[in-house]
Amino acid sequence: MSTEALSTEARTAPDTPTARFDTKIAVLLREDLAPWQRLNATAFLVSGLGAAVPEVIGEPYADADGTAYLPMFRQPVLVFQGTRQTLTTALDRALSRALPRAVFTADLFATGNDHDNRAAVGAVPKDALDLVGLAVYGPRNAVDKVLKGARMHP
Repeated sequence: MSTEALSTEARTAPDTPTARFDTKIAVLLREDLAPWQRLNATAFLVSGLGAAVPEVIGEPYADADGTAYLPMFRQPVLVFQGTRQTLTTALDRALSRALPRAVFTADLFATGNDHDNRAAVGAVPKDALDLVGLAVYGPRNAVDKVLKGARMHP
């Protein structure tokens, strides 16, 4: 695990559950989504961060038998929820801070492929997006400011 984004506390004990990172990966979901929609949007949103921000990905895994597994995020993903307005405000804050971000709109629940997903988002101006999810990555304090008003997902 890279120690670049770890706080001093985490550098002294990187394998403890209390390790704290200087960065944060967060997903904000609209509070009125069905459970399957929450899961689907979360999976799509974090895949965007993993693809665009390679430093969030850790090393590959292997079990005791030597079976190889794909790498995953090197730090926890925190999931929040909020209102439609909370999402809109969070997106504006993420944009003003130039943080890496991914969006998921309600239209994407009706599409079945990447091309149609991009077309659905591309057909709507930013201020008219029907946001149901946002993923953001960056310095912990900046992400906290983006998520102000959101609450942890139950």
